[in-house]
Amino acid sequence: MASKARGFTLLELMVVLVIVAFATAGVTVAMRDDGATRLEREGLRLTAMLESARAQSRTSGLPVVWRSLPQGFEFIGLPTQARGSLAGPRPWLNQDTQAQVLQPPGAQTLVLGPEPLIAAQRVMLVQGDRRITLGTDGLSPFTVLAATP
Repeated sequence: MASKARGFTLLELMVVLVIVAFATAGVTVAMRDDGATRLEREGLRLTAMLESARAQSRTSGLPVVWRSLPQGFEFIGLPTQARGSLAGPRPWLNQDTQAQVLQPPGAQTLVLGPEPLIAAQRVMLVQGDRRITLGTDGLSPFTVLAATP
């Protein structure tokens, strides 16, 4: 009786190596976090927090103001005792993030309520040479606005 050789062929090993290489490349691309993604994440976080503060302002009847700080931002006027309160200074996700209020012109803060209809407002977030604008027309929620060419 002839004994049959056991093990993998060279072709089978090559196929496995190719599959592992593709999987590694896919994970590497998925984990990469470029500047545009970081800025977009910062913008989405801020729009959610602005809308949350706006809702808290309407329910409490207290005026709430957002302002940018050198290393972050804060909401002024929210009760600090409330669970999940946004009161107090908050850092940016990225240390090099800066914010500038664009609308109303000359304003340093955003006024978020307590009235359901607020003035149209815009704020620009900057990280290095990247910029993103968040805004509301006063009735609709804050959103990330499309970039102007």
